[in-house]
Amino acid sequence: MTLLPSSASRRPTLAKIVATVGPACSHPQTLRALIDAGVNVFRLNLSHGSLTEHGAALRAIREAAKAADLPVAVLGDLPGPKIRVGLCPEGGLQIDERTVVIIDPARREPAASEGGCVHIGCSYAHLAGDVKPGERVLINDGALRLRAVERSPQDPPTAVRCVLDRGAPTSLLLSRKGVNLPDSDLRLSSLTERDWELVEWAVGSGVDLLALSFVRRAADVAMLQERLAGLTSVTRDVDAGQPAEIPVIAKMETPQAVAAMDEIVKQADGIMVARGDLGVEMDLWDVPVIQRRLIQCADSWGKPCIVATQMLESMINAPTPTRAEASDVATAVISHADAVMLSGETAVGRYPVETVETMNRIIHAAETYLSTRREAPTPPPHAVADRQRSAALAHGAWYVARDVGAKLVVVWSQHGGLARYLSQTGFTIPIIAYSSSAAHTRRMALLKGVRPILGTVPDEPPSALALWNDAVDTELLRRGWAGLGDTILLIAGQPLGAPKVAGTMAIHHVGNPGTGFRAHG
Repeated sequence: MTLLPSSASRRPTLAKIVATVGPACSHPQTLRALIDAGVNVFRLNLSHGSLTEHGAALRAIREAAKAADLPVAVLGDLPGPKIRVGLCPEGGLQIDERTVVIIDPARREPAASEGGCVHIGCSYAHLAGDVKPGERVLINDGALRLRAVERSPQDPPTAVRCVLDRGAPTSLLLSRKGVNLPDSDLRLSSLTERDWELVEWAVGSGVDLLALSFVRRAADVAMLQERLAGLTSVTRDVDAGQPAEIPVIAKMETPQAVAAMDEIVKQADGIMVARGDLGVEMDLWDVPVIQRRLIQCADSWGKPCIVATQMLESMINAPTPTRAEASDVATAVISHADAVMLSGETAVGRYPVETVETMNRIIHAAETYLSTRREAPTPPPHAVADRQRSAALAHGAWYVARDVGAKLVVVWSQHGGLARYLSQTGFTIPIIAYSSSAAHTRRMALLKGVRPILGTVPDEPPSALALWNDAVDTELLRRGWAGLGDTILLIAGQPLGAPKVAGTMAIHHVGNPGTGFRAHG
């Protein structure tokens, strides 16, 4: 068996860290420092920048991960349909309780104030048909809060008439700011022509995960998955001619998505609690409860959940976070989120590496607390209801690992399925997951508690388990993840590397050839 060369030592967490790439961390040395500090997944925000720039960032990440000798995933975040207002005069236009705002997609001129009304354009052609009187129209992340009212006879048929929402503060109307319509049933697809271009680029470039923005229903996710299944990768990391199979992470940031969370989580490969737009489209005081519900829903389906937005926001400009931010990260971890995400903190912040180091320490403190509770696991209820064998095996492995005091669980998980079930079972010890697929090894980097390793299946199938057993000892000792005599739990199947085969479990003592797997004839 051949394994990747030695890695720089660091203290991995169970919960994973996702970091957004940007000008502050685009240099290969900074990316390597971020990996050493604890980053497991890098996010490419495809809403900004050119494909040339994203390609350069992707290559730099791959080089940094190779130098660090750690599988690191790349998450491509699709922009989705963003509604924006048109141009305004420099400095914007003041909107107060006396101002009427006429938003007209047919308008091509810059905004102007005429006869007590402000007229402005908009990028969404179906605005008048979708927005009803009484519904909210939020501009600039909710800084300007309007509400639609009955249209006047002199208003264009394509326009929506709005006034400042009751109790909302006066605010400036500024050029090209985003529009949120939380109360409206939009005929807007979650995938634009630009998104489809980016999907094809992502597949061809070997991006590991895709995040779908502004999901409203499970069908949005299914549409992207269907397109991905029809595409083939041209990169060397994925077998030529095979379906792309890129996992889809549904971004939960609309009221419609929250209402349909069960159907969406069932369809998606994972979810992101995107608190930025979620906090605009829904009342702020509801967001913490919604976050908790979404994490629980992901747990129930055995899917990973990322908590994102403003986790350590103050560290964009300061070397330390606020106490509230530290508590926010810890709360997400204690609530069993699989990953926490940094956005501007690493993309444009002054202290990207320090931010990741701080997040790593907060996660460790939260996980130290969780390790003292030793609660019996609850396997994903939907997997149990479907009598899935991998879920049952993962549940049983937790009890065996607890009873023998195992330091690690080691599993061969060719496509990451068993590793995901083990991840969702509540282990407070690391799960070392092998695969001979570089793409699936990287994708497992998102799974809580999973430390993926790229391995090669031996040529002689009858001796595969025994050879793997020897290689595991060598690898664990080399990386410092276990010591001689440590008890570990080994899980694999025969033949080694075959998908959906995991029927053998054994207790093994590192460095002791008399324990663990033996080949079967």
